[in-house]
Order: sequence, then structure tokens, then C-alpha cells
Amino acid sequence: MSRVEVKSENKRGACPAMVFGDVSQAEAAIIVMQEWWGMNEHILNTAKQISERSGLVTLVPDIYRGKVARDRETAGHYSADLDWKGAVADVEACAKFLKEKGSKKVGITGFCQGGAMTIAVVASSEIVDAGAPFYGIPNKSGLQLDYNNITCPLQCHFGEEDEVVGLSSPADYIALQAKLTDLNKDFEFYTYKAGHGFANPNRPNFHKEAAELSFSRMYSFFEKHLKGS
Repeated sequence: MSRVEVKSENKRGACPAMVFGDVSQAEAAIIVMQEWWGMNEHILNTAKQISERSGLVTLVPDIYRGKVARDRETAGHYSADLDWKGAVADVEACAKFLKEKGSKKVGITGFCQGGAMTIAVVASSEIVDAGAPFYGIPNKSGLQLDYNNITCPLQCHFGEEDEVVGLSSPADYIALQAKLTDLNKDFEFYTYKAGHGFANPNRPNFHKEAAELSFSRMYSFFEKHLKGS
């Protein structure tokens, strides 16, 4: 694991990030977006796991610039205060950094707020080549997003027992699926009999089978879209 500073158009300046793997030797890379807690130990462990299992470099942008929440109240404040436009600029800068270092293709995945950020990025920029959002939709980001601008393939993962209305509930993800279908986008859509945060082993809703199945699908998805010519 190594730390880098990536020049960003975010008004807060350069974006710190943690990298797993050797960027100079990578054929492709995956950006891993945090939940609303910040760049904590869990998201770093997840990025490390994804790198080891996929054989690709992973990068975690620190969009909170060092702040990590220890409780839900603080996480809620951090998330509510997030400058989404600036955070999207951070991710675009990180993708550009990875490509300048040699990655031919860059994917993005994220969880909860990071899932929403994944969708926001692919709807805002063509710099990423595949996206795999987990239980997050940027309905409350304040961004004016046009999903018709999405040019890369998506693989979406949601929990059928998710109760977070406005972010990832069944009503939210059914509407997203319908919109992607109407726009004839290239996407896969999977739901699981699980609640919000089912892929996080540190949360009450962790569902081992759903986590393992969704991650196996994600690895196959990135194998197909990032390692191909």
C-alpha cells in the first residue's frame, strides 16, 4: 500500500489516495469508493482484497481529506456536507492519474455513498471504462445528472430488504433499472435477499452469501471489461 497525492480540480486541492499494487506495471485499475464513514480500515481492506483477487491495481480516493467517522451521526454530517461536484472531480483526476501511469482501462466500484458516487462519475465523465455500484444511487447528490451520458457498462448490486429510502431501497433501484432499460444502456442488475450494507462484514446487515456472490460477479465483470482489448 502506498499513498499518493493526485492533482484535482476540486476547490479543496489535491486529492490524497491509497494505492494497492504497482501502478507502473498495471494493465488496468479499479477505483474503490468509500462508504459514508470515510477512508477507514474497512474500505482499505476491501480495496486490498479486490486488488489481490482481480490482479489489478486498486486506488481509494480520500474524498473527505483525512476525516473518518466513528459513529452514524458524524458520518451523516460528513456525507451531508460532501461537495459532490468536487468529489467527482477527485475521481476523474484519480482515473486520469492511473491512465497516465499506464493503465489502459480504469473501472470504479463503491458501496453505499460510494455506490452513488460510482453512478455519479459514470454519468458525468467518460474517463472510466466500467462501473459496479453497490446499494447507492445519487438521487440526493444535488448534481444534475443525465443518465443518457453513461457510456460504459454497469453492473449494479442492491438488497431487496434495503430500507434506505432515497438511496438504495427497492423503490429507488427499480426506478434506476427502468431508467437504464429505457435508455438502452449496457448493464447487468442483481438483487439479493439482504439489507443495506450486505457486503460489509462489520455491519449488522452483513450477508455472507450475498457478499460472496456479488463480489464474484464483480470480479468477472471487471475481468471482461477491463482486461479485454
